[in-house]
Amino acid sequence: MPEYLLPNEVYDVIKWVGLIVCPALAAFIGAVGPAWGMANVDAIVLTINALGVLIGAVIGASALSAKVE
Repeated sequence: MPEYLLPNEVYDVIKWVGLIVCPALAAFIGAVGPAWGMANVDAIVLTINALGVLIGAVIGASALSAKVE
């Protein structure tokens, strides 16, 4: 079994945030933000999506670098 730096529970939460929460939050803000008069909606959505991509890249790099016992 591979040895990861993070416990499985932490990994699962981070994965869930990167794959589900960030895209859903970005879509929600992109749809509702203009109706509520939010400033810089495009920049906020871009930032949230970029965070999701960053989380995915870190998770992928972690999986590739896991030590196999």
